[in-house]
Amino acid sequence: MGSLLWRLSTLLGGVGLLVVGVGLLFSVLGLRAGAADFSRLALGLVTSAYFAGFVLGTYLCPKVIRRVGHIRAFAAMASLASTMPILHALWIDPWFWGLLRLVTGVCMVGLYIVVESWLNALAPSEHRGKLFAVYMAINFVALALGQWLILVGDRLGFVPFALVSVMFSFALLPITMTPVDEPEPVQAPRLSMRSLYDASPMGMAAALCSGLVTGSFYGLAASFAQGAGLGDGAVASFMAATILGGAVFQWPVGHFSDTHDRRLVLLWVCLLGAGLCGLGWLVAGIAAPWLLALAPLLGGLIFAIYGLGVAHVNDVIDSSRLVEFTGGLLLLHGAGAALGPALAGTVMEVAGSDSLMLCFAAVLGGLAIYTLKRLGVAGPVPAEDKAQFVLMGGGSQAVLQMDPRQSGATGPDDAASASTPPH
Repeated sequence: MGSLLWRLSTLLGGVGLLVVGVGLLFSVLGLRAGAADFSRLALGLVTSAYFAGFVLGTYLCPKVIRRVGHIRAFAAMASLASTMPILHALWIDPWFWGLLRLVTGVCMVGLYIVVESWLNALAPSEHRGKLFAVYMAINFVALALGQWLILVGDRLGFVPFALVSVMFSFALLPITMTPVDEPEPVQAPRLSMRSLYDASPMGMAAALCSGLVTGSFYGLAASFAQGAGLGDGAVASFMAATILGGAVFQWPVGHFSDTHDRRLVLLWVCLLGAGLCGLGWLVAGIAAPWLLALAPLLGGLIFAIYGLGVAHVNDVIDSSRLVEFTGGLLLLHGAGAALGPALAGTVMEVAGSDSLMLCFAAVLGGLAIYTLKRLGVAGPVPAEDKAQFVLMGGGSQAVLQMDPRQSGATGPDDAASASTPPH
C-alpha cells in the first residue's frame, strides 16, 4: 500500500491543492459578498449556481471526455477553472458571480471525474478501499486548510482570488506530469429515481437533507459567522473546525451504526444536530466566540448524515447495483446542495444571518420526523446483511468505483421487490 500511495502521490497531491482552492473560494466569496452588501439571498443563489453546475457537469462532462479524451478534456476544464477566480475579482456583481460559479461547478466535476478515473485505473482492486479512505481524508483536510488561507493578504482585495487561481494552477502541475495511461471511458449516470425510492426512501431523504444542510454550510456559514461578530481568524477557525469535525466524528458515529439500526442512529444524529443548531442560534446572539467550541460537534453530526444514508442503502440493495444506487444518492445530495443555499439565503435575508442555524435545525428536525415514521414501517436490517460504514463526501460518479463495499456488500437480492418492505 505504501508503494502505491507513493506512486499516486502526485495525483493525490494535485487533488489536495485543488480542494484547498475550492475551500478558500467558498469562504472568500462569502466574506467578499458581505463587504459588497450582497443580500443573503443573492449569496445563496450564487452558491446554488455552483452546485447546480456540479450536477449539470455530472451529465455533460462524461460526454466531453468521451469525445476528446481525458487529457484534452482535463486541460480545457482546468484552464477554465483557474480563470474563474480572477474574473470574480474583476466585476463584483451577483449575477456575474452566479454565472462564474455555474461554470466552475461544471469544470470541477469534470476535473474530479478525470482524476478519480485515473486513481481507479492505477489502483489494484485489493487496495481500492484503502485508497478511497485516503482520498476522502485528503478532501476533508484540504477543505479545512483552505479556510485559513483567507488570512493571507487583504481578504477584501484581489489577493484571495489570485491565491485560489494559483492553487488551481499549481494543482495541475503534479496531475499533468503523472505518467498514467488513459482510463476507461466515463459513462454518464443512468438513474431510476423510482427504483431508488422502492429500495430505500429513507436513504433518499437522508441524501437530500444532507445536501440541503452541507450546501448551505459551505456557501453561507462564513457570512453567518461574520454576522455573529467573529473576526477573520475566528471565521476561518469556525469553518475549518466544522469541516474537520465532520471528518473525525464520522468514524465513531458510522462504526456505531454498523452494529445498531442505522435509522435509529440517524434519528439520534438528527435530534442532537437540531438541538445543537438551536444552541448555536442562541450562542450566536449572546456569546459568538463559543461557536468555535460547538463547531466540531456540529460538523460531526451534519456531515455524518450522508454517510449513514449511503450505508443504509448499501444494507438493503444487491451489491451488483451499488454504483447505480449510490450514484443516485450522490446526485440527490448535489440537488439538495443546489437548492439549500437559495432557501437558506431567503430565510437569512428575512430573519437575519443567525437564522442559518434555525434552517439547519428545521431540516434536521424534518428528517428526524421522517426517520421516526420509517422506523414504524419496516424492521431493522439483520446484522449479517449489513454493509460496512465508509467515510463519505463529495466527488463524482468515478470515485464510487473505489468504494470498498462494491465488491463486498451483501444485501438482499431484491430489495425493491413487493415482498420486501422498502427501508
